[in-house]
Amino acid sequence: MRLHRLSPRDAFALQGNGGVLVDIRPQWQRQAEGGIPGTLVVERNHLEWRFDPRSDARLAIADRYDLPVVVVCSEGYTSSLAAAALQDLGLWRATDLAGGFHAWKAEGLPVESVT
Repeated sequence: MRLHRLSPRDAFALQGNGGVLVDIRPQWQRQAEGGIPGTLVVERNHLEWRFDPRSDARLAIADRYDLPVVVVCSEGYTSSLAAAALQDLGLWRATDLAGGFHAWKAEGLPVESVT
């Protein structure tokens, strides 16, 4: 397995140490389920070009290949594919949240409503 998937607690710890959690769920899903405080929202269809350090349309934080990025989806399926795509771009520390937002919430970690 090429991804070292993170548990919710490990992802929370990484977020506290400079890791970037990226929520790729569509707006309707975030509104229905909630969100993770401090998470950057980049919907799935924008992810690669917003995080590729070579892209003219990249986010300001996406300026290096060693950026610790943890991709979050609802249940941890789409996020695995998205994290692998980021690794294909050269972001070698990209991974995802095992179990997705549902696992995060089940662990009792901080959540917020999304409007």
